[in-house]
Amino acid sequence: MNQPRIKALVIVESPTKAKTISRFLGPDYRVEASMGHVRDLPSSAAEIPSRFRKESWARIGVNIEEGFQPLYVVPTDKKQRIKELKSILNDVEELYIATDEDREGESIGWHLLEVLKPKVPTKRMVFHEITEDAIQHALDHTRELDMGLVQAQETRRVLDRLVGYLVSPLLWKKVASKLSAGRVQSAAVKLLVNRERDRMSFFSGEWWDLNVALSKSLDQTASPLSFSAQLTEVSGRPIANSTHFDSKTGQISPSYLEKVVLVDQAKALQLSDLLGLGVELNVTQVERRRGTKRPLPPFITSTLQQEANRRLGWSTSSTMRVAQRLYENGFITYMRTDAPALAEEAVQGIRGAIVQQFGKEYLPAKPQVYRTKSKGAQEAHEAIRPSGSSMRTAEQLGLGGQEAKLYTLIWRRTMACQMTPAELSYTTVKLTSSTDPQLTFRTSGREVLHAGFTIVYEMKESEESILPPLNEGDRISVNEIVPQRHLTKPPARFTEAALVKMLEQEGVGRPSTYASIIDTIQKRGYVRQNGKQLIPTFTALAVTQLLERAFADIVDPEFTASMERWLDEITIGGDQHSLLQSFHDQQLIGGLSAGGELDPREICAVRGDHFDGYEIRVGRFGPFIEYFDDDKRGTISLPLDLCPDEVTTSYIEKRVAQAESGALPLGHHPTSGEAIFLREGRYGPYVQLGEADKPKRSSLPRGLSIGEVTLEQAIFLVDLPKSLGSHPETGEGILLNLGRYGAYVQHQGSSASLQSEHNLFDLTLDQAVQLLSERSATAGRKRGTQEVLKVLGEHPDEGEIRLISGRYGPYLKCGSTNISIPKSIPVDEITAPQALELVIAGLKKKPAKKKKTTAKKKTTAKKKTTAKKKTTAKKKTTAKKKTTA
Repeated sequence: MNQPRIKALVIVESPTKAKTISRFLGPDYRVEASMGHVRDLPSSAAEIPSRFRKESWARIGVNIEEGFQPLYVVPTDKKQRIKELKSILNDVEELYIATDEDREGESIGWHLLEVLKPKVPTKRMVFHEITEDAIQHALDHTRELDMGLVQAQETRRVLDRLVGYLVSPLLWKKVASKLSAGRVQSAAVKLLVNRERDRMSFFSGEWWDLNVALSKSLDQTASPLSFSAQLTEVSGRPIANSTHFDSKTGQISPSYLEKVVLVDQAKALQLSDLLGLGVELNVTQVERRRGTKRPLPPFITSTLQQEANRRLGWSTSSTMRVAQRLYENGFITYMRTDAPALAEEAVQGIRGAIVQQFGKEYLPAKPQVYRTKSKGAQEAHEAIRPSGSSMRTAEQLGLGGQEAKLYTLIWRRTMACQMTPAELSYTTVKLTSSTDPQLTFRTSGREVLHAGFTIVYEMKESEESILPPLNEGDRISVNEIVPQRHLTKPPARFTEAALVKMLEQEGVGRPSTYASIIDTIQKRGYVRQNGKQLIPTFTALAVTQLLERAFADIVDPEFTASMERWLDEITIGGDQHSLLQSFHDQQLIGGLSAGGELDPREICAVRGDHFDGYEIRVGRFGPFIEYFDDDKRGTISLPLDLCPDEVTTSYIEKRVAQAESGALPLGHHPTSGEAIFLREGRYGPYVQLGEADKPKRSSLPRGLSIGEVTLEQAIFLVDLPKSLGSHPETGEGILLNLGRYGAYVQHQGSSASLQSEHNLFDLTLDQAVQLLSERSATAGRKRGTQEVLKVLGEHPDEGEIRLISGRYGPYLKCGSTNISIPKSIPVDEITAPQALELVIAGLKKKPAKKKKTTAKKKTTAKKKTTAKKKTTAKKKTTAKKKTTA
């Protein structure tokens, strides 16, 4: 009997998304994953078809001479998937392309059609959340493929390929090998470099003021209420504060010198003595006003990335990975969007949930409407919010871990955006002294009258700072006077949140690309992360110098933003060929010609106001100082983690003196008598024992600078690893050591990191035992000595795919199957789609299990035969012996 024919094949990008959607479709639909892109430009020479390899443009993968025609190939790891999809397509009546509704999703859908060449009717199915209603609505309201979006994505891909493949070789020649340029990444790097340049030319300015502690008694029984005030004026003239200093130079602006009083330390101490303790200040002015703080719009991609970075400390890539899982499992709406609008049914659901959970007093009379500020929002779906209209919490959905944290942040922001504003009362008070000169102080308070939306989404601006009741004419006693020194601070480095905000303001890239931009510039060695700060390297400074001189437009944020606007025009019928031709001829060819004339020594020289007269050069192996002594050239390498703004003349002169003196020893080891040196290398400062061919060395713990190291600490470090004693339960020794990732204790093959490396020098045996115990208690995801490094999605049938740290290196585990990782895939860069492909391939290679009964019979038969042979042989031997005898 023939099986019933499947009505339709639905293709999405990922297995998780496929699994979720299949729950809402009946047996007539088969949902399959394309595993991301099925076709792309060749990534290596091996992928270029043989008939094109002799073409001059083949290496780039774009036929520049024939209208910039891209050469698309199916990667080797996708050929089996295409074959499987074609096989399924032969047995269905319809094909639905259900990829994401943005440029990239539309492009994936087009490539699928180009490769599969379906002979059945094809429909484009789009949705912004994965719920039963949304999927049914998408089935009932299909459309044609949007070729405008496809062409815009194709143009973007070609532009990026031209920049990467034509400009990068110039960087290899002029700066260093293995560098790369990118149309968007290079503009982002320049933003970071410009900020570091501002820091390198900044000189801190100084000003002082007075802070006075005050108190007022309400009655004789109650304790007095304390508050403080700040000096703002001397004899009616305002004193200098941070607003009067230039933000770029750090010095007071000349225009303010005659308008304000610049208080120095001596003046501050003089005014403090003049005021004296016990003196009363007169309340001369009290201003009260009411204000409101309105809720922020619901999340779009960029604001979600910024808030997750600020509140959760997550990177943009981590945020997008978790958001992707939430979306594909049907918990939130589509997470790549620049539109803050909310669907009508969602607004009604939110308003109902507000009344139910918080009360009518938190519900405004009318819904709040949010509209996008982006002129060409090409991913205009809807704001990121919980799916559906019931507004269930993370607990109600059964979420945990990272998913619960991000979902709760989204839930709170979504609820808050439709709640009443917070109502606040502000009080500003001026107090003056009766001294000559007269001193004026200022204090302010803030009181929350109605919390509004802040009960669900806390805002720093809504915190209370309540002053005691103060009226004009009141006299307040001074309890304490504290002169305070202030220094102007250089412009803060970008965090990921701040960079995302700047990229959005400048129009560089799209919300969906911010995470990949930040990941790329770190992997390329242009930026390193210290805490939350993004710090450009000396290599980034050199590369930016080259690009500024040869390819000024490519690193200009305004030009990059204009390219995004041109791409938007292509989506509505703009000419993609003229854009590509203009960019190739003007920006690329002209830049390559100018770049070829540049002097590498000049390009790779970094100069700064804080080390005037010296130069830092960028070479093949990193930054170094070049100096001359009696016309003799010398070089000293710099630590790779040195911040460009930390280099000063004194720092360079100190390193030169150390190099010329041979780095005099700090002292000698008490046991061996060998000299102990303090030195700095490419990877930072370290201590060294003796001067043998392979001397014993140890890096310094984090937080300990080279100028703070004592001889005792240096001896301690060169003696590592050190025994702390025996474990009270096992009797085995516990070792203390300092490794690549910090200080740790080790016992019987297991280890535990120290929470702070400052504890390295005084860690006790009891503390080490406690650390190991805590490590053992929290290692819930370990299997013996095989630790789960991360979870990379799941297989539809076999379950969770885990990356395991095994005895012989990392591998994948899915169910009971172990799968090795090819050397061509870097373990730290492996993606969920790649992991799933490897698991699928590994499961196919896995031999089928033999039936136990059959195996048992064979084994039994074999044993009987063997036993029989042995008996026969034994009898023959015995007979022979008897005959011989």
